[in-house]
Amino acid sequence: MFPGAEEKPEEDSAKHGGRVRTFPHERGNWATHVYVPYEAREEFLDLLDELLPHAQTYVPQLVRMETFHLSLSQSVVLRHHWILPFIQALKDRMASRQRFCFTADRVKIYTNEEKTRTFVGLEVTSRHAQFLDLVSEVDRVMEEFDLTTFYQDPSFHISLAWCVGDARHQLEGQCLRELQEIVDEFEDSERLLRMHAEQVRCKSGNKFFSMPLK
Repeated sequence: MFPGAEEKPEEDSAKHGGRVRTFPHERGNWATHVYVPYEAREEFLDLLDELLPHAQTYVPQLVRMETFHLSLSQSVVLRHHWILPFIQALKDRMASRQRFCFTADRVKIYTNEEKTRTFVGLEVTSRHAQFLDLVSEVDRVMEEFDLTTFYQDPSFHISLAWCVGDARHQLEGQCLRELQEIVDEFEDSERLLRMHAEQVRCKSGNKFFSMPLK
């Protein structure tokens, strides 16, 4: 039914680096998240190789993200038997949506709602309206399944690194200014940080579902 589905092994919670679950794990409940994936090129990783060591001089426990994406939903819990109807509803909503280019070039510091994790991210600075349109479609699906919709006035971004706890005090201010200078002065950064939204992806438990944009 879903030829784009891809299965991967379940994660071992012991390997989560001290992260705290937003909600407790229960058998039959599948943590679910909708996002736009970003496939990092070598030049992007080169930029990250300059940014992360500098940020670690302020917060040594920062760890690089293993994959990169822009969230379109909060993490929600789906019962197993809801997964396929949920994905079908998402596919229907995304079927008419166009792919687009955007820029993410503003360094920004984020925390999760519980202030248990801090992230260094690159904020989207163009095509904000197109991301809001995608969120609007995702929110409609969330409402159909009586799930939590996305944040009001969201800041769309790609998380680059994270650490446990609230490290905003160390990272904002001087560190943030220096990280932005590294981005602005990086060779060909304007082209490098112009990116493409070509698909929406949903991760539910250990399953991945892809929905190409037109």
